[in-house]
Amino acid sequence: MAAGAATVMLAVLPTIATAAEKIKVTDISGREVEVSVPVERVILGEGRQIYFTAALDTDEPFKRVVGWRDDFKKADLDGYNIYLSKFPQMAKIPTFGGMKDGTFDIEQAVALKPDVIIMNTEAKSATEESGYIEKLAKVGIPLVYIDFREKPMENTDDSMRIIGKLFGKEERAEEFVKFHDEQIARVTDKLEKTTDLKKPVVFIERAGGYSDDCCMSFGNENFGRMVELAGGTNMAKSIIPGTFGTVNPEQIIASNPDQVIVTGSNWELYVPGGAWVGVGPGADKAKAQEKLAALMKRPAFTGIKAAANGNVHAIWHQFYNSPYQFVAVQQIAKWLHPELFADLDADATFKQLHERFLPVAYNPGYFASLKAGL
Repeated sequence: MAAGAATVMLAVLPTIATAAEKIKVTDISGREVEVSVPVERVILGEGRQIYFTAALDTDEPFKRVVGWRDDFKKADLDGYNIYLSKFPQMAKIPTFGGMKDGTFDIEQAVALKPDVIIMNTEAKSATEESGYIEKLAKVGIPLVYIDFREKPMENTDDSMRIIGKLFGKEERAEEFVKFHDEQIARVTDKLEKTTDLKKPVVFIERAGGYSDDCCMSFGNENFGRMVELAGGTNMAKSIIPGTFGTVNPEQIIASNPDQVIVTGSNWELYVPGGAWVGVGPGADKAKAQEKLAALMKRPAFTGIKAAANGNVHAIWHQFYNSPYQFVAVQQIAKWLHPELFADLDADATFKQLHERFLPVAYNPGYFASLKAGL
């Protein structure tokens, strides 16, 4: 009888396993999507999504990636080259244009037979207007939205958990989320216990020097929210109603911010020889400081307190579109409240992240400052 029971159990096991492969995932936009997991063939709607893929598939970050958008090399050339040196096969992965700019090739995507396409929420409107979701559904390709950009401080943990489910790496995703939250708490817990905290007014310039225009910034999310979490007052919060927007030079002069933080990266492929500040892995700190100082000679910044006191800093732009924002929160807190966070080292935190979760070695250069000692 025991043998018969075992036979019955063996007979039903394949059915159970097959049924368990189909799950319903609620993505960041609230859509319920049916996906067969773990996914083995993935199209990344943005090349910089490798930042989360690498944290989950650490040993083989490209093993599931059959296609990706062509932005990683252009937006983060230094980071791209670091990954390329260790994983040369990534150069052969087919690339796409973006759904948002209408250059996504749906026929190419279908030909690659992905199990899922992972898109940023910023592309949602364009994706819906073009009917991509319905077209993909007809050929059995689900599309899942995640978000590390529009509301990253709200959606990063859930996005990592969603990707963990898709990849069959739920425990790994939870481990990352735990580390992420603990590192932010090192800042927020201390601030909550600090009485009579003076919050400096901070102007965050998005991609300063990328173009001649002045000045792109952040409203109440992304780097704007990071400033608030780090114990500052985001100057543009009351000017920009959403996540992204622009302030004019007169508004900067009138606000007279105590601190200025400029986001930058190696954008040589976008704007060759541009005035942007090339912070990032392995960046030349002296060159970054030189370019940062040059940006402060523009009319919007000459004479403001931040420039006069040297409280001007540069930070890696890609923190705005990755699950690594907690590193930025720590560094901003250190700039705004150096005495309160004297024992906090964002470089050490980022190095720890690399050692625990990422397949490439940490290479400092993500921050620069005109303030002596910072």
